[in-house]
Amino acid sequence: MTDFTDEELALDPHFADRFERDVRRPACQLYLISPPTIDAAFVDRLGQAFDGGPVAAFQLRLKGLDEAAIARAAEPLQRLCADREVAFIVNDSIALAERLGADGVHLGQDDGDPRDARSRLGPKAQIGVTCRDSRHLAMAAGEAGADYVAFGAFYPTTTKEVSHRPDPSILGWWTTLFELPCVAIGGITPANGGALVQAGADFLAVSSAVWAHEAGPSAGVAAFGELLPGRRR
Repeated sequence: MTDFTDEELALDPHFADRFERDVRRPACQLYLISPPTIDAAFVDRLGQAFDGGPVAAFQLRLKGLDEAAIARAAEPLQRLCADREVAFIVNDSIALAERLGADGVHLGQDDGDPRDARSRLGPKAQIGVTCRDSRHLAMAAGEAGADYVAFGAFYPTTTKEVSHRPDPSILGWWTTLFELPCVAIGGITPANGGALVQAGADFLAVSSAVWAHEAGPSAGVAAFGELLPGRRR
């Protein structure tokens, strides 16, 4: 699966303009990521976000805390996700995902092997892998048993330092060749996300556009409704 040359993997920069989504493929969905810091009232904000429209998955991504502190913060959020039938995903840590019995884990390139995650979290766990702007990394993640691959950052973002900026064509290239879902991430808003949906994203991973919305997180999620017809209520 990964035995391709760079020339064979080169993307036509106009591929996204010509991409047509397979009607058998599920419509693009929303993947919500937490802000990097939260307080005890955040569970209420998360509930408000879920009130704004369908959310497929919620990723807990907290920085500057040890595992015990993240585990304490996770408890009410995980319960809420279960009640709302939203997949609860832990960022970076296979050990924490195992400790919490989370629905899955999202791994960066330096956060562990998807094979290890699978052996520890079980066959039903959702395992995602950050693949930056690399088709090689994405194919390797698929071979290793990942359930989805994530490309980005597509746009400037304040939530994470990034040095990779893929062209949207990578999304259509991926969904044309592989059934494994792909997630678009990085600075996505209702104003720019439509291009990524049209390019082939299976999920839009969003954070600041929801949590910093002037009318609150419910309005932040609702604002993506026009981009994702499959999630209108």
